[in-house]
Amino acid sequence: MTPRVWKVAFGVACVVHLAALYAPRAAGSDVGIPYADKVVHLLLFAVVAYLGPRAGVPARPLFAVLIVNAVVSEVIQHVALPQRGGDVLDTVADLAGVALGAWIVSARRVGRT
Repeated sequence: MTPRVWKVAFGVACVVHLAALYAPRAAGSDVGIPYADKVVHLLLFAVVAYLGPRAGVPARPLFAVLIVNAVVSEVIQHVALPQRGGDVLDTVADLAGVALGAWIVSARRVGRT
């Protein structure tokens, strides 16, 4: 893919990521599948963590921002969004997503050398 496509994909992923985390009510949050919410959290963070470096965003600062956002988003959901609730396990899934995205980025770099 071209650098521009990576940047557009990263931008779209960021918008989806932020909308899913900060929307007053989580869209499709009750799908009836056990742990679906945790998988969504993991994927939201993993996709942004993967696409950012591919789009030219420096990895370490991006991962640091995502780690902070993992914690802050749950606090905001608990305190400021009455229809949402902060959940420690969501934070764990968020952090696992950052780790997964970082691992994929580093594995791709190692595979190229």
